[in-house]
Amino acid sequence: MGFTSFINHRERRYTRIFQIKNKAKEMINQTSWNYFIIQGISDVPEHQIVTFIFILLTYLLALGENLVILLLVYMNPHLHTPMYIFLCNLAILDVSCSTVTQHNLLAMFVTGNKKISFYSCMSQIYFFSSLTATELFLLTVMSYDRYIAICQPLHYVTVMNSESCSALFLVSWLMGFIAIVPYIVLLLRISCYKCNVINHFFCDMKPVMELSCSDTFGLEVLIFTEGIFLLSLTPFVLTFISYVFIIATIMRIPTNSGRRKAFYTCSSHLMVVTLLYGTLFCQYLRPASSDNIKSNKVFSLFNTAIVPVLNPMIYSLKNEDVKLAIKGIMTCFKTSVIKNE
Repeated sequence: MGFTSFINHRERRYTRIFQIKNKAKEMINQTSWNYFIIQGISDVPEHQIVTFIFILLTYLLALGENLVILLLVYMNPHLHTPMYIFLCNLAILDVSCSTVTQHNLLAMFVTGNKKISFYSCMSQIYFFSSLTATELFLLTVMSYDRYIAICQPLHYVTVMNSESCSALFLVSWLMGFIAIVPYIVLLLRISCYKCNVINHFFCDMKPVMELSCSDTFGLEVLIFTEGIFLLSLTPFVLTFISYVFIIATIMRIPTNSGRRKAFYTCSSHLMVVTLLYGTLFCQYLRPASSDNIKSNKVFSLFNTAIVPVLNPMIYSLKNEDVKLAIKGIMTCFKTSVIKNE
């Protein structure tokens, strides 16, 4: 009986050692990823060429449109006002966001290599999140600019002077890039991943967190507190309050033409705000499921590819000053061509 117990004890011991070794090997395999694999938009081979052409065309269109906005403001002194300075910052953000998310995607289509290094993935998460946060802060500042212009027009020149304007957009950029640093620090502390295949077309925080088998409670708390309240809810509430006062002021204007003119000055910004918040809410404030993962890719693609194309169109089509500046440049171009002929 004693010998049998001894044998059973040794067998249990060796089994335990074997299990520990297997678990350690599994942990090593899980923690040894030094790269991720981006799954992409679609796995269907027939869709690859169409998707590549669509991404390339939207990127080039966004780049061209936003560069035109920057050149128009630079070349026309009468556009050197706070509104157009903020618009230039928005154009830079749109181009940067498209470049950060789509340059690697276009390279994957060309080379067929879907690998991205661990630190490149973390850098992409940081810059995309920082640019998105900066855009939310900048749109809040732009709503404040519209509030002063419509609700306190006599004080606009003194309140929105060059110094305060520069301070506002600099603070927006600094807050956007500083606020994301704690997220990246916590992401870098994740030591265990179930696999290295990211079910997205770029490195985003949420898909990477879903791969983690480490404790992400601290990161989830940070997302809930800072991410929702500071980076999302606070800009949204401030923008909403600004437009409550703007609409109330517009409704008190006695003439229909005056009301239309006042609303026309802020309609472009309101459309851009609606586009951005609408896509972000649909993208991040939805329960996780396989169907929602597919739809999240669609919303992400809309946010990173379509919105940067639409924003310059909205401001150029809804703004008489931009239209006049475009017409002036076209006239100068035609005149120079005729002279050269």
